[in-house]
Amino acid sequence: MRINSPAEIAKASLTAGEAKVNATRNSKPRLITQAILAGAFIAFGGTLSLIIGFGFPEITAHNPGLQKLLSGCMFPIGLILVVVLGAELFTGNNALLIPPYMRRTATWRDIAVNWTLVYFGNLIGALLFTSTLVYAVGLTASAPYHDSIIGIANAKVSMTWLTVFLKGIGANWCVCLAVWLALSGKTLIEKCIGCWLPVMAFVALGYEHSIANMFYLPAGMLEGADIDVLTAIWRNIIPATLGNIVGGALLVGCIHSYIHLKSSTDNPCK
Repeated sequence: MRINSPAEIAKASLTAGEAKVNATRNSKPRLITQAILAGAFIAFGGTLSLIIGFGFPEITAHNPGLQKLLSGCMFPIGLILVVVLGAELFTGNNALLIPPYMRRTATWRDIAVNWTLVYFGNLIGALLFTSTLVYAVGLTASAPYHDSIIGIANAKVSMTWLTVFLKGIGANWCVCLAVWLALSGKTLIEKCIGCWLPVMAFVALGYEHSIANMFYLPAGMLEGADIDVLTAIWRNIIPATLGNIVGGALLVGCIHSYIHLKSSTDNPCK
């Protein structure tokens, strides 16, 4: 089946972004509910990535690339659920709100309100999933998952601020490219493949996704990682979030809108 062209993808992103602007203005309770779902979906993907990626230590101990590949292959289910089921993900919205802004059907206030509501909705969803369906049921209580999640959490707050920021750019460049690829397809399989490839890559490369880290850091802390909330926020969540905004809004939303919508009859740059 024929997939959408780059210009058609850009127009689809504009339509999707305008729908999000409308929801921000008129349907805030629904928007927040969709954001909570997205946070849970991403935490679900993170959990599966942990369970499978770190579940074969005797094989992956001397094959670190294999562990990264296994984790990467599992994580994209979170974004697939977000895209196919219409949930609201902060990092995806970093890109999708830019086309309507460039067309002047959205304002900076619309973007700020949407990103804020969706961000904290994602946080609620991730924390609820992590506390009830991961920690409370003991998914990370035993080896090798207990030590693995603690190690992941410690590693995430051990990097420099700049490193996390740059890795945040890489993560959301990949995630938003995945959203763009999903917009190219019309069938479930096409959308799943579009989501899967770039997201698998960002996880395997070790980039930093702020919403995913709303699972990894709390999960590690619940299992005993010596990390306080302020350290987690300052050393990882804030720089990852800022990097995600740059990677999504600038490298995907802005650039692809400029390239593919500028020369169309629906010129967003006029």
